[in-house]
Amino acid sequence: MNTSIRNRAMILVAAMVIITAASTYMRADTGTCGGASITLPFTDVSSGNVFFCSIAEAYFSALTNGTSPTTYNPGDPVPREQMATFVTRTMDQSVKRASSRAALDQFWTNQGSNNLALTTVGTGPRLVKSDGADLWVTNFSGATVSRVRASDGKKLEDWTSATIPGGVLVAMGKVFVTGFTNPGRLYEIDPTQVAGAVSTVTTGLGANTFGIAFDGQRIWTANQGAPGSVSIVTLSPFLVTTVTKGFSAPGGIIYDGTNIWVTDTGDHMLKKLDSSGNILISVPVGVTPELPVFDGTNIWVPNLDSASVSVVRATGPLAGTVMATLTGNGLNHPDQAAFDGERILVTNGAGNSVSLWKASDLTPIGTFSTGTSTTPIGVCSDGLNFWIVLAGTNKLARF
Repeated sequence: MNTSIRNRAMILVAAMVIITAASTYMRADTGTCGGASITLPFTDVSSGNVFFCSIAEAYFSALTNGTSPTTYNPGDPVPREQMATFVTRTMDQSVKRASSRAALDQFWTNQGSNNLALTTVGTGPRLVKSDGADLWVTNFSGATVSRVRASDGKKLEDWTSATIPGGVLVAMGKVFVTGFTNPGRLYEIDPTQVAGAVSTVTTGLGANTFGIAFDGQRIWTANQGAPGSVSIVTLSPFLVTTVTKGFSAPGGIIYDGTNIWVTDTGDHMLKKLDSSGNILISVPVGVTPELPVFDGTNIWVPNLDSASVSVVRATGPLAGTVMATLTGNGLNHPDQAAFDGERILVTNGAGNSVSLWKASDLTPIGTFSTGTSTTPIGVCSDGLNFWIVLAGTNKLARF
């Protein structure tokens, strides 16, 4: 064979080999993950890659879309900002897929007052708490506590003789209610009994008792009347300790799993307490902080007179740090915050609306009307729905 012809033939064969190898490398590959055949669109991730199945899981769960429609660039370093995005997406996906709303195919957000299911409760309803099956609503002006079934919103019964009932707590298989009196009162309801008059636990709390929390052993109340105080109630043996030092007009109170936190409307602080009620940290928040909620990491504090929400880190080295001050998103005299495992809802008493955020990254979801003159104040979540007390219309709304 002519040498030049032979050389050209060898070059052509070599080129074909290179092209074949390149096309083999550049095509999307198919591998086996968990016994199933999986094809990725990325031309730079082969089925032989030890991380093939992990990359497939990240791609199909929307944690990553790759660096282009056909490339993943598996060997590239990950900058801190990209890592933050991956972490945030992971958190969002985990809370969405693990929620009761997802399990029951309820991904919607009610868009306005016409979409709310309403239950008539007592006169002047104020706050609400879920026990997992029923809702317990305190009727401030009606001296009653209403029990509402969560599955269909039917009011089941009213418990009577609770003078100016305000805060409500579900703990130890019982329902506890504060009385906004001077001195303050604590009532108890046994849900297993036939509805009737509430039982009085004590009439010896600090003045104008409102907020209430439980630390696994003792009941704590926030007492707004002068002098402002916090009362600690041990049921067995029975003991009431009231602490006044450092308090002005505490209203909201929550437990984060380690410490009690109190909002003090008198000096516009969120206060972290030790086990004896002494103040460990005082965190400046907005004007007139009201009824907060803990989301497992942060405390969300609605500030009534500054139309804002302070997001405060509860645990770790940043405990007591104001991570963000949220404004806008329809905030108008915000009263109480609630957490459903994914979203934070805040009631706007003067705005006749509620405001929602994603808890994971503080992204605003929007503002939604509860109807004219409804005056939403109290709110809780049962893990599926938010339940909003409409003080202006004596209703409990499922949101």
